[in-house]
Amino acid sequence: MDIQKAMGIIEGILFISGEPVNIDEIAKVLGISNEQVMECVEQLQHYYDKPYHGLMVSKVGESLRLTTKPNIFPYIEAIFKPKIKSQLSKAALETLAIIMFKQPITRNEIEAIRGVNSEKAISTLQEKNLVFEMGRLDIPGRPILYGITEQCMDYFGLESIEDIVTDK
Repeated sequence: MDIQKAMGIIEGILFISGEPVNIDEIAKVLGISNEQVMECVEQLQHYYDKPYHGLMVSKVGESLRLTTKPNIFPYIEAIFKPKIKSQLSKAALETLAIIMFKQPITRNEIEAIRGVNSEKAISTLQEKNLVFEMGRLDIPGRPILYGITEQCMDYFGLESIEDIVTDK
């Protein structure tokens, strides 16, 4: 497939989606390799890099999304006046920070760090799709292991968890 045509198709897919789209899915639909998809994305990023463009292609984990550049947000906000999302409580933010830096982590480990019960905070984070159950620890009681979601990484502008965790 011609790279210019692939770029146009990828741009259209990302525009229509509004949500991150998995790189593997894009490659499969276009009948090209993941490397070729990323080559197209690099060209699109170079195209959007100019100051007169308000869009950019962002990588979120193993997915891509078309977003607006951060510097134009005040103008978008002025026109659309989005509803303010309900903010996270201090307890939920503390819990989320612990999960982000220590994942995978159990509730008991979170509570040992915070010094208080974290069941409600974890439940709130799950409801907002910021954390998920990664599995269970292979010890008696089989406690749940928690980690952050791609939506959480997207919200904080992270391409991968390595963006915040340099060493464990």
